[in-house]
Amino acid sequence: MKTAKFKFVTVHLIVSICVACITAAIVFFCWYPFPLNKAVGVTHIFLMMLGIDMVLGPFFTWLVYKEGKKSLKFDLIVVILIQVIALFYGVYKIADGRPAWLVYNVDRFELIKNNEIVIENPKQVQSQFKQPSWFYPQFVAAEFAKDKKQKNKEMFVEITTGISIGQRPERYVQLNQAKSKIQQRRISLKELNEVNNREEVANVLARYPQATAFLPMKASAVDMTVLINHKGEVVKIVDLRPWK
Repeated sequence: MKTAKFKFVTVHLIVSICVACITAAIVFFCWYPFPLNKAVGVTHIFLMMLGIDMVLGPFFTWLVYKEGKKSLKFDLIVVILIQVIALFYGVYKIADGRPAWLVYNVDRFELIKNNEIVIENPKQVQSQFKQPSWFYPQFVAAEFAKDKKQKNKEMFVEITTGISIGQRPERYVQLNQAKSKIQQRRISLKELNEVNNREEVANVLARYPQATAFLPMKASAVDMTVLINHKGEVVKIVDLRPWK
């Protein structure tokens, strides 16, 4: 009896670990690629959720498993069902808060999460910006409305509510349309030494010799640095502070 119990719990644990690994790969390689996982502070939350789900499922299976028990099948189904529901709910919340758009706005990039998107006029959203990718966050640029009244309204809303045009897909355009503005606003790489460890800056920049300047990226937990080249194109998002 103990052998059957041990085998079942072991199989349950192995399956749980496999599912956890697949889920972690999706989260950290697709939805929250480094350093965006740090930028939004999701890592410890996700790993804690995954660890609890992975451990508690097999643990409860160990508690309820008893050979010959009349309600054994029902009890195991309930345990597994609760584990699956908990996992799906956790993954849903993680997916809902995933970085959806990396928006160039005036003089910086903004990391916009899926649950931060605000759409008031769906018909004004270009087709390529109506639905964020399920595979990776995408770079875009935001432009103020050409209509003066609408522009003033959106600026007033930003001041009073904090909703920026970076959260409004109606204002999105392709990033290459903002190249000239990016070049005008670019910041010298030397300034990174003022707010970061010089050795760390040197090590990061050595991996991206094509980078000639940077722009800040505003995020919900930790602000990051976007390296750009002389053409105003994005080279890489790196884990360096862009300001104090």
